[in-house]
Amino acid sequence: MKISLTNKAAKKIKSLNRKNMNFRVFIIGGGCSGFKYDFIFDKIIQKNDLLIKRLGINIIIDTISIQYLSGSIIDYIQNIEEEKFIIKNPYMKNKCNCGYSFDI
Repeated sequence: MKISLTNKAAKKIKSLNRKNMNFRVFIIGGGCSGFKYDFIFDKIIQKNDLLIKRLGINIIIDTISIQYLSGSIIDYIQNIEEEKFIIKNPYMKNKCNCGYSFDI
């Protein structure tokens, strides 16, 4: 599975990850358009999780989320309005007006 990580995202993850944990990326139902991305630091790697190593970061993704994330790029943006991790997903069809949920 191809998942990429930008240098900006890797730098931010390293600055936040003081306990040397894994960076979990997953998709949950919700929002205006059906799905939302979420990110947490997690020590536990489940039996069916996929472990991806990019730029010194351990990224873990569950088996349900990986089908929606393949080919995506994890990035980090910071500007006067917001600061957040984002997913650039080539399969995303629609995004809601607020930008926090999507449809595939």
